Amino acid sequence: MPSALRKAFDSVLAPLLRRPRRLQVAALCLRETGPVQEVLLVTSRDTGRWVLPKGWPIDGKDAPGSALQEAWEEAGVRQANMDTSPVGSYGYDKRLDSGLEIPVEVKVYEAHVTHLEDQFPEADERTRKWVRPEEAAEMVNEPELQALLRDF
Repeated sequence: MPSALRKAFDSVLAPLLRRPRRLQVAALCLRETGPVQEVLLVTSRDTGRWVLPKGWPIDGKDAPGSALQEAWEEAGVRQANMDTSPVGSYGYDKRLDSGLEIPVEVKVYEAHVTHLEDQFPEADERTRKWVRPEEAAEMVNEPELQALLRDF
């Protein structure tokens, strides 16, 4: 009987109790320097780890527009040619201010940067760095994001 209860829990109750993944959007900011393509990474405000500019969808903006807004606020990307379809996605657990962790799925949109500003809303809170995609894959923590960058 215990195995039947376990099977019932695993197949029926556990999926009902799992929280659905919340959605965030990210900008995969790119630039070409000669034959080399580079990715723009920023540090997170809480842990200082390297991440793509990302955040929650913004009311009144579509997903690529929200990603571009995050790229402006977090990295100073003032203008970019945005792809309208995501190039991929990755998951991670976001720790909220309350300490609670929630599962998040991040849709990633290419942003071909045409203008970058030195002064931007979070300039004093973050560091930004242009690196090759292979190097970016080594710098980020999320395995699915690492794979996306390696495939780039």
